Amino acid sequence: MDVSSANLRVLCQIAESGSFTAAATELGYTQSAVSRQAIALERSAGTTLFERRTDGVRLTRSGLTLLRHARAILASVDAAERDLTGEPPRTEQVRLGLVPSAGPVVLSAALTRLARTAPRVRVTTREGTTPSLARALRSGAIDVAVLVSRPPHRPPDAESPRLHVTTVEDTELVVAAPATGVFAGRTSVHVDELADVPWIASPSSGAEPLLGVWPGLGRARVVHAARDWLTKLHLVAGGFGVTTIPARFSALVPAGVTSLRVEGAPPEIRRVLVAHLPGAATPAVAAVVEAITASFGP
Repeated sequence: MDVSSANLRVLCQIAESGSFTAAATELGYTQSAVSRQAIALERSAGTTLFERRTDGVRLTRSGLTLLRHARAILASVDAAERDLTGEPPRTEQVRLGLVPSAGPVVLSAALTRLARTAPRVRVTTREGTTPSLARALRSGAIDVAVLVSRPPHRPPDAESPRLHVTTVEDTELVVAAPATGVFAGRTSVHVDELADVPWIASPSSGAEPLLGVWPGLGRARVVHAARDWLTKLHLVAGGFGVTTIPARFSALVPAGVTSLRVEGAPPEIRRVLVAHLPGAATPAVAAVVEAITASFGP
């Protein structure tokens, strides 16, 4: 296969931008020039790399395979150029995705650690659910993600090859309830008592999960919908409902909130994962993974 580094940079930008037009804008090319390079790439690869849709462009499975190799090749080309010119190592950007529940626990500690261990790495962040972040990894929109899985802990998505996943920790789900009211002074609650309580949950749509309601309750009475965890917990503190949180959150809850373990049902264990594309991670991504993993230490 005969491709140039320019071809590979176009591939990476299309994956990140989601359209030929947006990729052309980022690269300073015309849209027709990007389309021609995309066609040339497909001709050289001997397979379809791009799925052209009414809402943009997505990479096919073959395109995702080539994307993985393209990123490694371009990183090596850039490193060789720096070695030849004697340039000092440049600041490297890593785009990190996190599920909302991970941010309060890990983000600040990981970035503080990273400033000491890899000062040339700069991190930008975005939030999302585990399914949406897995898609973002595959498309090249982010470089690494903190995800959550529930038993039986299947891979984050069904694509092949599988994402490279590191298990960080297992944490138990608990219920955050007002410190006053029906659960005042308690450290646990029976699952049957949760059937009729008002719940505060994240809105859900399509395949995205409903977060904040105890699993298996069926038609729970959701009275408030909020994606932001701080909003949820302050609603709980005000006595407006209950929500679920990872046990690790217990030390971070505001005044007026108590954490209750749930009895009468199997423990709900959530596994925290760090994921990136298959293959060896770049040094910058590896540094971010290490900082996140260390931040979940005891």
